[in-house]
Amino acid sequence: MADVSKTILVTGAGSGIGAALCRRIAAPGMRMLMHTGSHADRLAKVAAACTAKGAQCHLETGDMADAELPARLVEICVKTFGSVEAIVHCAGFADRRKLGELPDDGFEKSFDVIARAMFKLANAALPHLVAAGPRGRVIGVSSFLAHVHRLGGDAFPASAASKAALEGLIRSMASQFASHGVTVNCVIPGYIQKEPGTPSSLDEAGWQRALARVPLGRLGQPDEVAAVIAFLLGPDAAYITGQSIHINGGLTL
Repeated sequence: MADVSKTILVTGAGSGIGAALCRRIAAPGMRMLMHTGSHADRLAKVAAACTAKGAQCHLETGDMADAELPARLVEICVKTFGSVEAIVHCAGFADRRKLGELPDDGFEKSFDVIARAMFKLANAALPHLVAAGPRGRVIGVSSFLAHVHRLGGDAFPASAASKAALEGLIRSMASQFASHGVTVNCVIPGYIQKEPGTPSSLDEAGWQRALARVPLGRLGQPDEVAAVIAFLLGPDAAYITGQSIHINGGLTL
């Protein structure tokens, strides 16, 4: 297990997939910079669970739309733990406003938080990822919204476009990093169960419509996505790069 990345920067770790990932990979020797935008109390609870399993955790808050934050997170991770061997960019949000309702700054914020933040994280961490070599990992969390568009009354143009941009960036990065042994991949969740008390872009009727679209007939769980990310972080996934892996109960069949 010597090739497992041990110093990991996780954005959006206060809830959902990011929180599930941190809880899953926490272990003695694991060092994690855990970021949240607005769920500081939740992040503290996740960190406490991870610390109890032997991991070292450093917590940061901030809006990923802040142009300076991604590089600052990398800098803090290096200062705190000495390196950045892996980045998992989970931070994001769904914006269901349609064309005609969506202002320019709303469209731009989706790109800032999702695609542009991934670019800035990877750019700042470039020398550290290269130094990590075969332990190096970059993983982006996309969305089915970049692939499924016939959603009845539900429309997410900003989210769809920004997640599609993220996937393109991931493939380009994979090509660049491959010569160093660093793998770069994307996971694409479908409809995933929200934790109680966290914001949702769908109302109850929207979630019922969502369930009707899923062949397996249920919502996915954050830990089911986290399990795939954890695999991609490990040595058994060393020959997987530039891939986008759907985790959606058959939604894209």
